[in-house]
Amino acid sequence: MVKKDVDFRSIIRLDSELNQIQDVDLLLERILLEARKVVHADAGSIYVKEKIRNQGKEIERLIIKYAQNDTTQNELPSGQKMIYSIFSVPINEKTISGYCAFTKTLVNLPDAYSIPQDAPYSFGVSYDKISGYKTTSVLAIPLLTSDGNVLGVIQVLNSKDEEGNTIPFSAEDEFLITHFAANATVVLQKAYMTRAMILRMIKMAELRDPRETGTHVNRVAGYAVEIYDRWAFHHGIPVDEKEKFRDTLKIAAMLHDVGKVAISDVILKKPSRFTPEEYLIMQHHTIYGAGLFDELQSSLDGVARDIALTHHENWDGTGYPGWIDPLTGTPLKTDGEGKPLPRKGEEIPFTGRIVAIADVFDALCSKRVYKEPWPPELVFSEIRKLSGTKFDPELVDVFFEILPNIKQIQSLYPENAEY
Repeated sequence: MVKKDVDFRSIIRLDSELNQIQDVDLLLERILLEARKVVHADAGSIYVKEKIRNQGKEIERLIIKYAQNDTTQNELPSGQKMIYSIFSVPINEKTISGYCAFTKTLVNLPDAYSIPQDAPYSFGVSYDKISGYKTTSVLAIPLLTSDGNVLGVIQVLNSKDEEGNTIPFSAEDEFLITHFAANATVVLQKAYMTRAMILRMIKMAELRDPRETGTHVNRVAGYAVEIYDRWAFHHGIPVDEKEKFRDTLKIAAMLHDVGKVAISDVILKKPSRFTPEEYLIMQHHTIYGAGLFDELQSSLDGVARDIALTHHENWDGTGYPGWIDPLTGTPLKTDGEGKPLPRKGEEIPFTGRIVAIADVFDALCSKRVYKEPWPPELVFSEIRKLSGTKFDPELVDVFFEILPNIKQIQSLYPENAEY
């Protein structure tokens, strides 16, 4: 039962790589993955502290954001992601993760089924029964800021030796994951700041358009990344390239409708469907949004501009705004009447085609002032029907391959949640 050697250079490299991830959700997923690698853990979960409303009161709980399990993942078909339950636990002494956050201390258990009798917490064996996975060793570490604030908890399970045997987490593992968690927390704080700035921009749009909420944009961005991940798997995109692009896509997709800030309240807040004239004015939010990214400082700006401009283009060329310069409003390609020619097929940027599906799907599933949410079976039927006309057929096929992941994102960002 010999533990694998630790490559300290890899830990230093990880600090640099984590700093390059801008999106909070993708960073949390990567933090959990790398934390497990550092201590050779077979599985684990990462929780974040969030405020939720319960019977009119605001309370803090730990919300699971990501769960990973190599044993379970290896049993799935290649390219398919593991689905896990979305739940929360109170920040108190009753559970292992809750105790870790409540006391702000590390917890190391050699055997989850043999917890000392004087310990205030217990292990939820029901999760093992449901999943069919046996938890033995457990190591939980709080994500603490420099001023002692708890951002969340990393909980890793079942340390493995070189022969694949499950062994307890060692004192060296405690040292390594404590160091890793400290650095990860600093990076996570930066990502939260980036998310906060983006959500402020979205709240500006929400003040103008009540339909443009933080939960909506988080879902749309989450769907977009899942669609891209599956597409990238089919096309053999290298891991490094995929990881970098999905981070850019996630943030850019959140800004898809930011141009609505330039549309009149008379139109945005109309409690019914638009007239043809109003709809024509509304279409300009794509141009206004793209125009906000007039100076391309990074690849993010370019992707955000493409998405804002083209997420309402249709595969068959019936969408809007067509070939137009978002900075000047001048048509780039025109018909005989001088009007901008439509974009169609692969003339539409790949990112715009992805977000088009994600945006329409979420709109159909959501309540609007002029409609109730559509039943799931009708939503799926509509998405299939629009394949080849409104949507890229290949991406529609990908969308239906990942429906469990799509539904999981809906659970992560329910309609009535705070953000």
